[in-house]
Amino acid sequence: MIGNKTVVYTAGTFDMLHINHLKMIEYARALGDILIVGVNTDELVASYKSEPIIPFEERIALMKAIKGPDIVIPQHSLDHTDKVKKLNFDVFVVGDDWVGKYDYLKELGVQVVYFPYGKGVSSSELKQRIYDNYNKLQEKANSHLPVDAQVRNN
Repeated sequence: MIGNKTVVYTAGTFDMLHINHLKMIEYARALGDILIVGVNTDELVASYKSEPIIPFEERIALMKAIKGPDIVIPQHSLDHTDKVKKLNFDVFVVGDDWVGKYDYLKELGVQVVYFPYGKGVSSSELKQRIYDNYNKLQEKANSHLPVDAQVRNN
């Protein structure tokens, strides 16, 4: 808490910005007076899943451009112990795909909320759909070659 204001912190990769990201930001915004959003750096994301499609500089710029966040910062670690002390946040909001991961923050006096994404889109799902569609298009294009065509390999 800063003054009499409730500080909410949420963070994520926010790759391929989509509606579920916006829903989580809107939800987090409603839980307090000041909303701080952490955007995972490319190096951090690569440490626990595949690298993002959208570079960090663009993802953080997108977060700064949308309504909702009061402050947008880079996030270099998934451990939020130091951030609680430095930012004085009271509430931490994260997607329910991380259930249990941040319960340690409760010992620091932080209310932890696992936001239920529900049905809809995810960046990982979008990446897979793009990959699958690309492969289908590639297979279709390759099948158009005549059987007796000579393909030169360089």
